Amino acid sequence: MENKAYIALGSNMGDRLDYLKKAILHLESHENITVVNTSSIYETDPVGYTNQDQFLNMAIQVMTSLKPFELLDVCLNIEEQLGRKREMRWGPRTLDLDILVYNQENIETEKLTLPHPRMSERAFVILPLLEIDPNIMLPTMKEPLKSCLQSIPDKEGVRIWKRKNGEDVFALIEN
Repeated sequence: MENKAYIALGSNMGDRLDYLKKAILHLESHENITVVNTSSIYETDPVGYTNQDQFLNMAIQVMTSLKPFELLDVCLNIEEQLGRKREMRWGPRTLDLDILVYNQENIETEKLTLPHPRMSERAFVILPLLEIDPNIMLPTMKEPLKSCLQSIPDKEGVRIWKRKNGEDVFALIEN
């Protein structure tokens, strides 16, 4: 499994934590995907359409032998299996899986844009991603991703909900 990808997970409907856990288990059970690392879980205020419940967000790192569009299809299928309905842009959802980075590839198609086009503007994406890889560089940027944090206005809307390490130990994949 030679390809490294980072995926953002989010949920703001129903049992948000359960949707995140199930999504990771679905990804991990795929024969061509290995979940390598997970961030803590953050509770975040909605962005875009704000008249909805708060989100739980996190990021994961995977290794995969899938090509980017194959990984996207797996993510979309998992969203659908877990009840995702695409009724409103930035609206409430049981689960959102976004590929943030795939190796250091630049892809721009109608179906997939990598790195994710709005990730450098969103603290709820950057904070969990930096927790996994504090020095991550995007192929489209000259500075590390952490340099974007100073200019993001919605940092206050992102709060730690469950720590990965420490007293709130949280294991996403339990035996």
